[in-house]
This record gives sequence, structure tokens and C-alpha cells, in this order.
Amino acid sequence: MQNQGIKKIVLAYSGGLDTSAIIPWLKENYGGCEVVAFVADIGQERSDLEGVEQKALQSGASECHVVDLREEFIRDYVYPVLQTGALYEGSYLLGTSMARPIIAKAQVELALKVGADAVCHGATGKGNDQVRFELGAYALKPGVKVIAPWREWDLLSREKLMDYAEKHAIPIERHGKKKSPYSMDANLLHISYEGGVLEDTWTEHEEDMWKWTVSPENAPDKAQYLELTYRNGDIVALDGVEMTPATVLATLNRIGGEHGIGRLDIVENRYFGMKSRGCYETPGGTIMLRAHRAIESITLDREVAHLKDELMPKYASLIYTGYWWSPERLMLQQMIDASQVHVNGVVRLKLYKGNVIVTGRKSDESL
Repeated sequence: MQNQGIKKIVLAYSGGLDTSAIIPWLKENYGGCEVVAFVADIGQERSDLEGVEQKALQSGASECHVVDLREEFIRDYVYPVLQTGALYEGSYLLGTSMARPIIAKAQVELALKVGADAVCHGATGKGNDQVRFELGAYALKPGVKVIAPWREWDLLSREKLMDYAEKHAIPIERHGKKKSPYSMDANLLHISYEGGVLEDTWTEHEEDMWKWTVSPENAPDKAQYLELTYRNGDIVALDGVEMTPATVLATLNRIGGEHGIGRLDIVENRYFGMKSRGCYETPGGTIMLRAHRAIESITLDREVAHLKDELMPKYASLIYTGYWWSPERLMLQQMIDASQVHVNGVVRLKLYKGNVIVTGRKSDESL
């Protein structure tokens, strides 16, 4: 493969087998270029970040940058989407879809900072994420070279990747703790599960798959009440205690998980026409979506509320298919932002065995 004048590449790095193998592969196939590893901390499992810098360097990266994006992710991505009430195909809260544009943004910013000629991602050639990453990169740095190894290399099986990693002394264990049968992706908003028994759409998901939530049957027999305070459509306090956006969501994830809230099992239509079954845990987001609808019910004009409901499916589709930075999404967002000026007040909720029940709402600007 020709070098194409590429001397430095910023790789979106996770520390897993795929992206660890990508580092030496890039150096081999792009003329000995320098590879800078970029890790986005968006609230994934803390164990996923342990030792990630050392692993990247051992795999051949010249540098590894771990960037804490948790507050920005919730404030500038999750909150605006929740204001729209966006659900893809009526049920999916877009947890992965919202995370990709902020990763692309931070990756491009790092590429500009270190003087990289290209960016690289580890998304496969049949999923949505390659589109989300690449549209983000092109929007933020037009003309940037985007490298997608899964569309170029022949390491198309786990065994081939393991053999390649062993040959290049990449620190990946062949044996050890039992590997999950599911493909999982986590951030502060949700955790997703694909593969394994979920490939059979008639087979019920396994109870021990879930990591964040108890089953509704095993949730506490006593309900818990919460009060969420809103300012301009965003939650600013929980039970009267002011919190940052990321702290709000982390707290609601914990409380919601204890009450079995936020489990979802769906078959969704992907960008390339495939259908994919996925299970999701979104406890905090589920609570927030229900509460936001409640505060809007007394603060939004009727026709504004109805128009938002008409726009929501289009907005959700744009997010799902990777058009976060598109002019049409930005235009819709300005309309949504304008609708939230008077969305102020308090919502009271009751959490009980997987249910989020609105029990009260009040606002000085109630209509």
C-alpha cells in the first residue's frame, strides 16, 4: 500500500483487540507512519480505561491521549437530544449514536493539535459507526483522510487478529477470564448488547446479561420518589441538590438501576438496510425522558408541543444515521432550543419495579 504522504495518524483507540492490532497494521501499511492513540472517556466502564495508555504504547503508538469528555458529552449531546424527546423507531434512546459525534470532534481536535495527516477508526464495514465517525470527521475537517482498516485489511476473524497480535507482541491475552458472548458498548448514558443468543429473535435475553439493572421482579417492594428541577429544559438539581449534568445522569443511572428501570430489547433498522437485534440498559435516560415530557406538558404551548412531536422522528433519524453535524440537524436544534426557554420547574416521580410514574409537576411559568 502506498504511504499517500501520511506521516502521522490519530487513531480512536479503545484498548481492545481490534484497535490494538490496528496500531502496528497502520505502521506497516502506511510507510512507517507515527500513530497517536486517542481514548475518549465518555463514562464507559472504568476497568476499560485501566492501563489503556501503557497498552497503546506497547502496541506501537508514539503517544496516547486519554481525554475526559463526560461533562461535555452529557451537557452538549445528551441534554439537547433529550430536549427533543428523540427515540429512534419509537424506542431506542440513541445512546451509541450520540457518543460518536463527540468522539469524532475530540479526535479531529487532537489531529489538528498534533499535526496529523489522517484519522483512523476501528468500526467494521457493515455497521452504523463507520458512517458516524467519518461524517463527523469530514464535517469538522473537510478533506481529512479517514482510514478504516476493516474495509482494507484481511484480518477478518478473531483468530486472525489474535495471531497478528501475537506476532507483533501486542499485550492481548488468549486465555483468562471468560469472555462475554455479547458485543457490548458502554458510555454514561447506556450500555448495549448484541450477538450471542440475541441473534435468535425468538430467544429471550439472559438475565445474567444485564450489568446495570436488577430485574423488575427483584426490585425493591417500596417505591422511591424523586424530584427533578429544570432550567431551560435541562435538569439542574436532584431532590433540591444542584448537580452537574454528568453527576445527574450517573446518580439517576444508579437509582434507576436499583429499581429495574431502563431495559430494552428491540430489533432496529440499521443505516445499510440490515436489521439488528440489540438490548440496551438506559436507566437514567429513561427517567429523564419521562420527566422532561412531564415538565413540558405544563410549560409548552400546545402547537409548539405538537410540532416538536412531528419533528422528533426526523431528528432521531438524523442522529442515528450520523448526521449530527449536518445543517438540517443544527437547524432543528435551534428550533428545539428556542422551545425550551420556558421549560422551567420541578417534576416529581415515583420509581417502582421498572416503572417511572409521574406524580406531580409545577412551574412558575405553567400554562
